[in-house]
Amino acid sequence: MLPAVTATRYVTPLREGGSLPGLMEADDLGTYVVKYTGAGQGPAALVAEVIAAGIARSLALPVPDLVTVDVDPALASNEPDEEVQHLLRASGGRNLGVDFLPGALDLDPVAFDVDPDFAGRVLWFDAFVGNVDRSWRNPNMLFWHSRPYLIDHGATLTFHHNWASAAAAAGRPYDATDHALLGCSPDLDAADAAFAALVTEPVLRAAAEDVPEEWLAGSDAEQARTAYVDHLAARLAARRTWLDSAREAIAAHDANARRLVARNRPAWLDGRA
Repeated sequence: MLPAVTATRYVTPLREGGSLPGLMEADDLGTYVVKYTGAGQGPAALVAEVIAAGIARSLALPVPDLVTVDVDPALASNEPDEEVQHLLRASGGRNLGVDFLPGALDLDPVAFDVDPDFAGRVLWFDAFVGNVDRSWRNPNMLFWHSRPYLIDHGATLTFHHNWASAAAAAGRPYDATDHALLGCSPDLDAADAAFAALVTEPVLRAAAEDVPEEWLAGSDAEQARTAYVDHLAARLAARRTWLDSAREAIAAHDANARRLVARNRPAWLDGRA
């Protein structure tokens, strides 16, 4: 299970995210970006965060540490922002804390050197968990202590918003056309060779076991965890489909890049001037 801490002070809202996470201090003297069960996306987004981060960690992909944060609604009494007050009062109990990385920079793939191996591994992981939120508009990567970190995985595992159609989603192609790392020549085949054998049933089970039971309210918790494990195992088995769609996106991006280079190539280089 994830380590458990108790919030002692609300520091400030972080308005970059659509769900208004907040920076909070806790009784372990740590500082966390807290994502709330009472936010508009509800506990499902927190479930996705926990399971996706657990899988990423098993693949040695860098993600910040996670904890559960017990939030007392009484903390809202000192907050002047009505939206923050509402969130805190609606989120009593266990919420998700993401280790705050002070001084971290947004990782812009244009500004930072991202090698093809790392790019391929991130793209493989995103295609597997169906991450729709790592685009060139919003890479959701940080650079901290000379390392990249993957953050914000609440928009993964989108199948769990409609369990009735989840089985059909297992083999769904992955739309990588706007992926943040397409321009980094991702080596998807090397990533598949390295990762496919690592995503085992025990790995998926361990990631699902990290989800607090109350976030799975409305269903039997163990059955719900098993449903996540079964779906992700089926997704892995159907990986040819989503790998092929990712490869197509890489090829299309590379072809467009070559056309742009050819279009802007000075005429004198070809003896045309």
